[in-house]
Amino acid sequence: MMGGPFPARSTAAARSRAEAGAASVVALGIIGAVTALTLAFVTLLGVFVISQRAANAADAAALAAADAISGAVAGVPCQLAAAIAIRNGARLGSCELAGAVASVSVGIAALPGFELVASARAGPPGRSG
Repeated sequence: MMGGPFPARSTAAARSRAEAGAASVVALGIIGAVTALTLAFVTLLGVFVISQRAANAADAAALAAADAISGAVAGVPCQLAAAIAIRNGARLGSCELAGAVASVSVGIAALPGFELVASARAGPPGRSG
């Protein structure tokens, strides 16, 4: 017999010592990947929620302006739209009135230096503005 009575065992032990800690490196890699995916998912979910808030603020501001145009509520249409946008955590970007139709756009700061913008129109059915 070559190499003694147990050559396979000593080779397996040497291989085992050479691979010691490999599972820890793989585990750290998996944890890092899961953490990165979770952070990306949470960020995207937050942006989606803010975009829905912007859409809701734009709808409410457009409805307020249209109500003021129609005389349903007292006030200046674009000033009411701005006040409603602020109450919804947004900033009124533009307010255009065309007959009985109000078109507004609002913005909400999503991330530093990044703003989500939403637009809405409101007025009587069948009217274009």
